[in-house]
Amino acid sequence: MTETQQTTGAPLAATADAPGPVRRKRLIPVLCAVAALAYLLDLGSKLLVVAKLEHHDAVQVAGTLLQLRVIRNRGAAFGFGEAMTMAFTVIAAVVITLMVRLARKLYSVPWALALGLLLGGALGNLTDRLFRTPGGFQGGVVDFIAPAHFAVLNLADVSICCGGFVVVLLACRGLDPDGTVHRAPGVRRTAPARSQR
Repeated sequence: MTETQQTTGAPLAATADAPGPVRRKRLIPVLCAVAALAYLLDLGSKLLVVAKLEHHDAVQVAGTLLQLRVIRNRGAAFGFGEAMTMAFTVIAAVVITLMVRLARKLYSVPWALALGLLLGGALGNLTDRLFRTPGGFQGGVVDFIAPAHFAVLNLADVSICCGGFVVVLLACRGLDPDGTVHRAPGVRRTAPARSQR
């Protein structure tokens, strides 16, 4: 805040907007780094289990509570909709595009982390849809984490679930992707604290 604004009570809009591009340049790399890490971990784990575990007996990690067992899932999460593989591929591509567009207005670090997890997980499963047998947007996603009495998952699914949980938590706490905080119903939105410096 300048001395003139302190004495006259001028609005902070100009100063609040000025740091925007700087913060955006810092937060987009955060989103990209988290997405890249999630994607590479998912891709590497799938390559490893396909090479070592596919067509073999399940490996018990914690007895029957947790096993490693490779399956090819052509449906959505939890194996639903196996006849709609292409539709799920298109939906995943649309969701990724929307997240990339949202990143241009991203000023919140927690949102950058959450969207990075979602983006990395979505890209991981989309890669399987595009390039694994039989290909042509109908590839089967490699799942291998098999908890007892639950669906078989992969690290991309874990990343998506964690990112989705954080998004719900942030929304419940009233924090928008642009850093705006909703304190309570009927209360005016508060600008990010960093933009007022």
